[in-house]
Amino acid sequence: MKPVTRAHLTPDEHVRAGQMRRVMLGTEAVAYRLVRARRRTIGMQIDLDGLTVRAPRWVTLSEIEAALTERATWIVRTLAEWRARRRDVYPRVWQTGAPIYYRGEPLSLALFPARRAGIRADLFDLTVLHPAPGDERKVAGYVTDWLKDEALRLVATRVQGYALAAGRDDPPVKLTNARSEWGSCNQRGEIRLNWRLIQLPPRLADYVVAHEVAHLVELNHSPRFWAVVERLMPGHAAQRRALEEWTALLAA
Repeated sequence: MKPVTRAHLTPDEHVRAGQMRRVMLGTEAVAYRLVRARRRTIGMQIDLDGLTVRAPRWVTLSEIEAALTERATWIVRTLAEWRARRRDVYPRVWQTGAPIYYRGEPLSLALFPARRAGIRADLFDLTVLHPAPGDERKVAGYVTDWLKDEALRLVATRVQGYALAAGRDDPPVKLTNARSEWGSCNQRGEIRLNWRLIQLPPRLADYVVAHEVAHLVELNHSPRFWAVVERLMPGHAAQRRALEEWTALLAA
């Protein structure tokens, strides 16, 4: 995260610069991003961007790949888990029965022909009425627009509530389609929130909103900032940890 000028809530605050390489781990060719860093050991991280390896400048490539080979089972398994999560949160095909998350619940698309389009969600299905239910492109666009409208309605209310609790005026709020962050706040006091918050469990969406509103008070990640977050959402640390399980949603 970049302090002072711009504060982000990202799946993880890692440096994205680096060299892309590939290594054979068993029978699988695995791509990874190699970042040379000021550190003493080789570090590995897997998230929605894949495998990132951080290593001291003096460590050779053969030593890095030996370390990767040593942890091959964990790497291959964890990458597969991330790929599976991506498939589960958003439709790959817009047909009846396809999975889609809404407010943290796994629903199934249920498409029906109708002269007038409409959407409703219940405990099991996201029912979509549409003049062209067989046209996947049109259905995808319609459902996505509906989710964005729902997201804006949700976050605008929550931002207003948290801003009041923080003693700040209502900030401008915009939705984003960012692939690497849930939200951001800049020096002008503008808050941007990912429309996919509507797919998160409500408590996790609230944490993201509280996090960004807290930046209206402290545009950094200092202890003072986290104290503001805790004041807005007591016990926020549990939500912060739980949010990590949903980062694959950003890449869906």
